[in-house]
Amino acid sequence: MGLFSKRPSTIPTDLAEWPGMEDTQAQALNNAVPERLISFMPAEWYPQYAVQLTWPHEDTDWAPRLAEVTECYIKLAYEISVVEKLIIVCKDKTTLQSLLKEKLPKKCMGNIHLVECPTNDTWARDHGFITVVDEGEYRLLDFKFNGWGGKFEADLDNDINRQLFASELLRGTYCNCQDIVFEGGSIESDGQGTLLTTSQCLLNGNRNQQMTKEEIEQMLLMRLQSKRVLWLDHGYLAGDDTDSHIDTLARLCPNDTIVYVKCEDKEDEHYESLALMEQELQAMCTAGGRSYRLLPLPMAPKMYDEKEQRLPTTYANYLVINGRVLMPSYGDAMLDEQAKGVIEKAFPNHSVRMVDCRILVWQHGSLHCSTMQYY
Repeated sequence: MGLFSKRPSTIPTDLAEWPGMEDTQAQALNNAVPERLISFMPAEWYPQYAVQLTWPHEDTDWAPRLAEVTECYIKLAYEISVVEKLIIVCKDKTTLQSLLKEKLPKKCMGNIHLVECPTNDTWARDHGFITVVDEGEYRLLDFKFNGWGGKFEADLDNDINRQLFASELLRGTYCNCQDIVFEGGSIESDGQGTLLTTSQCLLNGNRNQQMTKEEIEQMLLMRLQSKRVLWLDHGYLAGDDTDSHIDTLARLCPNDTIVYVKCEDKEDEHYESLALMEQELQAMCTAGGRSYRLLPLPMAPKMYDEKEQRLPTTYANYLVINGRVLMPSYGDAMLDEQAKGVIEKAFPNHSVRMVDCRILVWQHGSLHCSTMQYY
């Protein structure tokens, strides 16, 4: 059954018995498990079993800068595999295995498993499975990925989940959701029944044009085992191909907290839209009727491509793993440290580590976009 064959098909009652989970991690993460819920979409800070990367190769848009992006992915692979299992979807297992053995310590290599299959691109957040718990059992939801509304080729990426499931690395139940176009970066869950998303993405006619907002909301509640949906109607980033994925703008955090991107510069093109988004967040209430604790992230430094078009840099695109938060940095020490401080406030039980993601933004994504977690 492979490296992950001991993964339970149901939620363990004692987190210290979770495969690969250290006692200290179990204690720190214990409060992430929802009380009295047997059906829910886990929050990202829920104890994880593994993270997926989809590795860049010469047949992707990364070809002109493949060496640079490979170094970034090696850094990501290290930061993840040093604390938990890492699944890497790749074009050539033999070549990548040799590279990783050369670059990573043995401890990391023992946590890495490679799955070979063809890919269009590398954004695992949007073509990966979305995991829910249904009546105490794991469900792996395979939604249709159409390249963010048909902007890019996606037929190979849309088939990754079926091949990954066939590898038997993931032990949950496969659920075919290919009747709906949906991406992991478009949704946030607090693990307690609340979802956060954007109308600009989910209601865009390039996804599920035949569905009304009410129908989409009911689909989310049913398939993601949730109780309510909070919608943001404002907020965007220049250069964003995703039509305003929530994971570039605002993130649900433990203890009824939301971190979000705030623009202080009135001359910046984002100022008005992000100010309106902030007002929406201020008006939102928790399921218990209280206001959210809001923590603003600074605007990330401005970056531009070869055509002088602005790129979608954002500090909101971080990844929570077991005991750590991996956050993107962009080469501005002052802003990077300021953003780190905000994320540390949101995740006091996690250590926050930076990964330079300037090369990822060149292809209009960042750290969270490159990953997908499994439980």
